[in-house]
Amino acid sequence: MQSGSVHTVKAFDEDLNQLRAVISQMGGLAEHAIRESMRCLTQRDLEGALQVVEDDNKLDALEVEAERRIVQLIALRAPMADDLREAVAALKIVGVVERIGDYAKNIAKRVPSLEQAATVEPVSLLPEMARITAEMVHDVLDAYVQRDATKAQSVCERDRAVDDFYNSIFRALLTFMMEDPHSITHATHLLFVAKNLERIGDHATNIAEMVYFAATGDRMGERQKGLDPVTVQ
Repeated sequence: MQSGSVHTVKAFDEDLNQLRAVISQMGGLAEHAIRESMRCLTQRDLEGALQVVEDDNKLDALEVEAERRIVQLIALRAPMADDLREAVAALKIVGVVERIGDYAKNIAKRVPSLEQAATVEPVSLLPEMARITAEMVHDVLDAYVQRDATKAQSVCERDRAVDDFYNSIFRALLTFMMEDPHSITHATHLLFVAKNLERIGDHATNIAEMVYFAATGDRMGERQKGLDPVTVQ
């Protein structure tokens, strides 16, 4: 291999490593937002919830930086085959991670509406659901940085547990609202929180599929999801 080619490959690898670092930083912020928004919800921390909302701007700024790096990488390095696959996957992943941050921000935005809400049994399930989704985000970004297809698959396998939590919470909240109509407003907010967590799990799984494809060149087998009893955007 000519020295010029070696230099080009080295430069590309350095660019890619820097890009992975930015995306990993995005994942860290998104994971923190999930955990912190749930802490604020359970502890009725209005100031902390406001901080989660404001911190979403950092994630948005990193998304712009990551997209700039990817476009520059493709334009200047003209990657082929595996490298091009990874660049395209990275472009998709940054958008999904930013969306995960938005869902966490949406949870934080509901904290003021639940400040005076009485404690209801389904709330006890939300922290565990949030813990699983935050771990999925953490692990799938690790899989991306490590190009670990097996780890990406393990993230997908946990999505069923998140769906099961959502279905249980939905049924419990529906029963609660039927028994106490005065609780409908607060219970609806909690339903939106559960739905946001369920969507975060879906997005983590989508990233896992992109990581798997970037690492192997193959599509991951189609996953089976449980029935979602309600659609809440």
